Amino acid sequence: MQAFILRQNIERFQNLLKAEIGEAERRTIRVLLAAALREQAILLSSREGFEVEIDPLQAALQRRKFRDRFASSFEACLLLDPCKGLNIVDINDAYAAATMTDPARIIGKPIFEALPEDSTDPDADGIANLYASLERVFKRQTDDMMSSQRYDMRRPEGGFVTRFWKISNRPILGQDGRLIYFLQSLEDVTVQTTCGPIWPGQGDNRQEPSRCGRQAPS
Repeated sequence: MQAFILRQNIERFQNLLKAEIGEAERRTIRVLLAAALREQAILLSSREGFEVEIDPLQAALQRRKFRDRFASSFEACLLLDPCKGLNIVDINDAYAAATMTDPARIIGKPIFEALPEDSTDPDADGIANLYASLERVFKRQTDDMMSSQRYDMRRPEGGFVTRFWKISNRPILGQDGRLIYFLQSLEDVTVQTTCGPIWPGQGDNRQEPSRCGRQAPS
């Protein structure tokens, strides 16, 4: 019932945004739509995931390959279980450093629990967009790129810090062609997104992300 209500609300909010309404009302509807999409993503991931059957032997093989290939890599990578919960299977040190997380605390947890969004930000759409990207990977069995996605990170001492990411989600397939895991890699593009590029001879005089523009340039 909850999933049905969310779908109905999302469709209603999307239709309202197509109508000619005032800017204040449009802003309110956008906030409501963002909240509904986020709630839907969390609900679907916790109740269903992507309902795949994983061969334990192939899964163990892919976990070993992940460690062998990415353990010491500078590329921030995460291995994600596509089944109910979307639990984190493994991360490398680069991912832990980029996201300010402790592998011992987040491995085995649902990704949206381990990496929550800032509940005080009404525009937060990282969870909804990430779930949509994973859904595209599942359906198409091809890589999906997310460029300049805002997804703020929780500091170990509390509070959130602004972060924009370039995210790649890839399918890890078994010998039978069926999905075993998602492989996610990410790159922090916060400074480039919020403050713009450094031109030759300019020097690095860019501001801290918290002092720059909030949204990525269109």
